[in-house]
Amino acid sequence: MQTTSVASITSVPGVYWQWRGQTIYYTTSGTQQEGKPPLLLVHGFGASTDHWRKNIAQLQQDFEVIAIDLLGFGRSAKANIEYSADLWRDQLYDFITEVIRKPVVLAGNSLGGYVSLCVAAKYPSSVAGLILLNSAGPFTEAQTRKKPSLIQNFIRYILLQTWASFFLFQFVRNRSNIRKTLAKVYVDQSAITDQLVEDIYRPSCDPGAAQVFAAVFKNPHGEKVDVLLKQMQCPLLMLWGEGDPWMKAKERGVKYREHYPNLTEYYLNAGHCPHDEIPEQVNQLIKNWILGL
Repeated sequence: MQTTSVASITSVPGVYWQWRGQTIYYTTSGTQQEGKPPLLLVHGFGASTDHWRKNIAQLQQDFEVIAIDLLGFGRSAKANIEYSADLWRDQLYDFITEVIRKPVVLAGNSLGGYVSLCVAAKYPSSVAGLILLNSAGPFTEAQTRKKPSLIQNFIRYILLQTWASFFLFQFVRNRSNIRKTLAKVYVDQSAITDQLVEDIYRPSCDPGAAQVFAAVFKNPHGEKVDVLLKQMQCPLLMLWGEGDPWMKAKERGVKYREHYPNLTEYYLNAGHCPHDEIPEQVNQLIKNWILGL
């Protein structure tokens, strides 16, 4: 892979696709390569296609790279509907079949990883490979081990109230609070740039953004990760930022190996978003793995 500086890369201009009456934003870079599946990038909660700009800049030299904004995030519509993993799973599957029209390698971070796993499990013929970066999602064991406390149930009840979720949204979307949150989940603080903060802040100003935020607290829980892994058939690459305070990478890695032993994994000196924090290293790992499929 040729060396491309990622210090000041701007986001790739995109286009829109109509899905179930809603406007969906996506970007396409690079060109179709014979024998190489397209790479579809899926962001995490509160992020967008902009979060992949450092990866697109390098990976487009070797692959056709497509990034998409999930409904409710980024430049996609902020519809007043019920949001769920099944909704986003179907969005990705329809996008693959209607727009890309060939199996893809799916790469997802956090929520985007969990949704990508849902696609690979439910629609295996559409996915040639799966890359999970600090992927979210519950395992069955984690759900049965401990019941929520009264305090946890009370907090959830409060957050389900429209007024409470609105005020919480106004608090967390503040630029200074976005920066504070990023500081907790990034190991390399120099990766937290004004551009990164703005990329996260900007979609929160869209009409309907507060309603999307509130709806996510009310959405039905998706299928457990271990159940999805039993349904999956494609090669799996796991990239873990070990410094992620939201996820116990080593413990989750053990569970993934238990339920899907035929995987490749790397533990990296990064936080919750290794693709943005150490893009050169992540890009090289992704490239080598795809070429080895």
